[in-house]
Amino acid sequence: MYKFKPILKTLVWGTEKWVISGVPGNESIVAEGPDSGKTLNEVFGGEFPLLIKFIDAHDDLSIQVHPNDDLAMKRHNCKGKTEMWYVIKSEGGHLVSGFSKEVSKEEYKAKVADGSITDVLQSYPIAEGDVFYIPSGRIHAIGGGSYIAEIQQTSNITYRIFDYNRKGLDGKPRELHTEQALDAIDWSVLPDYRTHYQKKTDDECLLVDCPYFTTSTFELTKPFTKELPSTADFLVIICMEGKGRIGNLEIEAGEAVLATAKDRNISFIPSDGGKMKLMTSYISKQ
Repeated sequence: MYKFKPILKTLVWGTEKWVISGVPGNESIVAEGPDSGKTLNEVFGGEFPLLIKFIDAHDDLSIQVHPNDDLAMKRHNCKGKTEMWYVIKSEGGHLVSGFSKEVSKEEYKAKVADGSITDVLQSYPIAEGDVFYIPSGRIHAIGGGSYIAEIQQTSNITYRIFDYNRKGLDGKPRELHTEQALDAIDWSVLPDYRTHYQKKTDDECLLVDCPYFTTSTFELTKPFTKELPSTADFLVIICMEGKGRIGNLEIEAGEAVLATAKDRNISFIPSDGGKMKLMTSYISKQ
């Protein structure tokens, strides 16, 4: 099992902490043990397929969308981006996900131009434990006051649609991709964009099962052993609350551990008398 040095990023709206990343130019470095100093992709044997972040949004992020695999490969020679959010903490925060009404491409362009695009998007006030699955093509944004864990495909392709006319850290207007986004957007309207689930204690709670990742939470007051499925090559374990051990590695809130295929039975052990909230994710080869 591995722990990595976090990659910290300061952005115009807040901060990101990349705890597991195989993104070229932003690869995680093993923090301890015999492989200390190696990159994640070196120990994994290729580009690691997931990017794990903690996002602390002090201000609203841009309205954006991500292309699917086919469009991203055609335009950028890389994977697209499907992702999910788990709300760790909210201080009056909100998340934007999907359209609230049917919108034509002409209406979309007009509303981006006059700054009213948010009027046709679905916005949700959020609380701890809320989950949103964001497939490629779905317009979305993270609102200020949100602290979330994000699991996504290893891709850094974002089409920024609207950014409230603000400037970047360099003092210049941030680039928009309004036209590029047209072919990437899923224009369908859903009645509800939340991911609903029943919370469990001291057991596995499945959140999302899709081709890009299978993700569960664990709210633990006692030890639990997770068996890595035979169809998986790895398991990412993210600590969102409390502290304890993953196998022989210490973990606390804001950290992550990577278990590999040789770690088939993985112990989650909360600190004595404490609680530990974890989220796990893997990709099934089926």
